Amino acid sequence: MLSDFAQVVEPGSRDESLLKLVAWDRLPRHVAVIMDGNGRWAAQRGQPRVAGHRAGVEAVRAAVDTGARLGLGALTLYAFSTENWKRPRLEVDALMRMLKRYLRLELDEIDRQNIRFQSIGRTAALAESVRRELTNAAERTAKNTGMTLSVALNYGGRAEIVDACRAAIERLQTEGRDPSGLDAADIERGLYTRGLPELDLLVRTSGEMRISNFLLWQAAYSEIHVTETLWPDFRRAHLLEAVVDFQRRDRRFGGLKLVVNAK
Repeated sequence: MLSDFAQVVEPGSRDESLLKLVAWDRLPRHVAVIMDGNGRWAAQRGQPRVAGHRAGVEAVRAAVDTGARLGLGALTLYAFSTENWKRPRLEVDALMRMLKRYLRLELDEIDRQNIRFQSIGRTAALAESVRRELTNAAERTAKNTGMTLSVALNYGGRAEIVDACRAAIERLQTEGRDPSGLDAADIERGLYTRGLPELDLLVRTSGEMRISNFLLWQAAYSEIHVTETLWPDFRRAHLLEAVVDFQRRDRRFGGLKLVVNAK
């Protein structure tokens, strides 16, 4: 509600104007963000790519705080893909250090806001020091009942579907069921996002018109909002704009809207 933003939004600001447009009874249940543009942000300033990643941390804070205050059921951030291992080792190492530092510095605030933290993806491939921080954050916030913050690490949409199918087949074999009976519900039980609300809104920054192997199954009927804003410049107003845009959409889920002509 508006009252949740009273202490952080300036009167007369763009944030306040957008908040007045939010329909509180039609909020998206689950919002996911492809955080893109760190490299371009740094290049525009003649700085190394790592500087863009570092600047992007403030955007993460803004998105998480805004999502929690809105009362979203879930916020999922695309932090590191299975393809990102191809980047220079120094950049990858810097990203992992920043992730650990973020968790150490922000965990108290995440916990205070009643946010439940989890990581999704093939996280077993991450360094032990990273896994330790992720486990600590997940355990400390496990009983929180507010928004679920999922950080996608070593994540790929195709890999997730493969893993979910493998888990479904193993389950069928264990239960003695005929593999021909495999259905969508079986696969969904094995997705990394199981237990989360349906994905309603997918946000991409930097203006790129693709979903980059992110939440391929979950995004089947989600609305997509693309902003030209580079991730380090993303702030509260940008997420509010995405929510307002979502609420203006006519969601038909493959069907047709029933129109009744009055006579």
